[in-house]
Amino acid sequence: MDCFNLLCDELVLEILHRLPAAGAGTVSLVCKRWLHLHRCSKTVLSLRLPPAATPPSLSAILSRYPSLASLSLVPDSASSPDPDALLSAAAAAVAVVATHGLRRFRFLAGPVSPGSLSLFGNSCRNLCSLSVASLRRLSFRFLVEFPFLKEFSVLDLKAAHVVMIAGEGEGEEEEFPAAELPIETLSLSGIGSGELGFGWLWRSCVNLRKLQLRSCEGTGDSFRFFPGAIRGLRELELRTCRTIADRVLLLVAGHALSLSSLLLYDGGSREGLLWFLSRASPNLRKIDLRLPLDLEDEHLSAIAANFPQISTFKLQSCCLVSGLGLKSLGPAMGAALQHLALINCDAVEREPGLLTSLGQNLRRLRKLDLSYNEMLHDKELSAMLASCNSLVEIRLRGCGGLTDSLMDSIVRSCRRLEIADLTHCRGIGFSGIESFLLNSPRLSRIVVEESKLSDAAKTWASRKIIRVG
Repeated sequence: MDCFNLLCDELVLEILHRLPAAGAGTVSLVCKRWLHLHRCSKTVLSLRLPPAATPPSLSAILSRYPSLASLSLVPDSASSPDPDALLSAAAAAVAVVATHGLRRFRFLAGPVSPGSLSLFGNSCRNLCSLSVASLRRLSFRFLVEFPFLKEFSVLDLKAAHVVMIAGEGEGEEEEFPAAELPIETLSLSGIGSGELGFGWLWRSCVNLRKLQLRSCEGTGDSFRFFPGAIRGLRELELRTCRTIADRVLLLVAGHALSLSSLLLYDGGSREGLLWFLSRASPNLRKIDLRLPLDLEDEHLSAIAANFPQISTFKLQSCCLVSGLGLKSLGPAMGAALQHLALINCDAVEREPGLLTSLGQNLRRLRKLDLSYNEMLHDKELSAMLASCNSLVEIRLRGCGGLTDSLMDSIVRSCRRLEIADLTHCRGIGFSGIESFLLNSPRLSRIVVEESKLSDAAKTWASRKIIRVG
């Protein structure tokens, strides 16, 4: 400790920053000087707020972290203090102490009013990312106070406290001119059917590149202004939006000509999805689908015919597709596909030879995820891996039918492998994991239960700087 007292704060900080991640949390316990330096250098902070939290106490805490760039405030229980008061306290504290200005802010301590968010924007002008739990009324015009905001999300618009004030909503679009918001990523959850108050937002999001909708029954304006917001869209995510999925896909196919990524979970119809896949932009590169009752072989045929440049293709819990449908993807996507995920896929388990056939066509594959295929066995997967020599990542979480014998096949076929997830593979034990760690030349991370790591395996992982977990 005496030698550290001779060093200036900058040198001590440089030394502390070079400590392993496992020991970083104990730095603040050494002495008051180290505690002060640790706080002064911390750029990311997440606080759980107890029910008794007050604005003065929050201000006192934040005043100790002058370098904050990212802040999350999360309630510790259902009963939380006044969210608007806490937001005002956070804005005042951060505006005073943050040296370079807060860039990311996540406020989940309760519903906040648009007025409070406007004041927060005046105090934190450099904010690039804002996430709030909910709003006390449906008005988004406070967003003009954030001139550099690129990401905005509201986690729950269905909450009971969201109300519409008389006179707002239906005439809002004509009364207030649109603003050219810098927002590129927009995430909204729980928009109700026929909800008013979104027209101004859609008209103002002229730079939108990524849209995420969760549990929505509408878009808030009967789709009147929605097409204008999606013209430059590149990524679309629809999660449990069955009521509006078909209509959104129709508009996206007609207006979002640069769309490159689609995620569709638990929503839509067979006919609507097929229409989209037959007419969507040929620029589509990533498709992620979890549609247990809506996805069939004809959809896979449309994907194979219209999107030969797909680089990422993911299916999860799609029980109606067959091995024949999946095999048709191999020849069509073989030149471009680099990431394949067939998670909890019945066809993988019930149709022998499927993975072998895919492997022979997908020789450029770099990432493979076959998680939760309980009946997948060593022989089938080994035959596929023999052809997939470029894999750098493999995920087999929950594949209980695999055994230690597979580890030798992975080592032999996948010499470039860097990441492996073998969690909940009950047939793979001590010896398999140990052999895998010892013989994988490029492995940098393994995800597996600690109980399956022998002392020799832990020692070898430490020597080779392999991250565990």
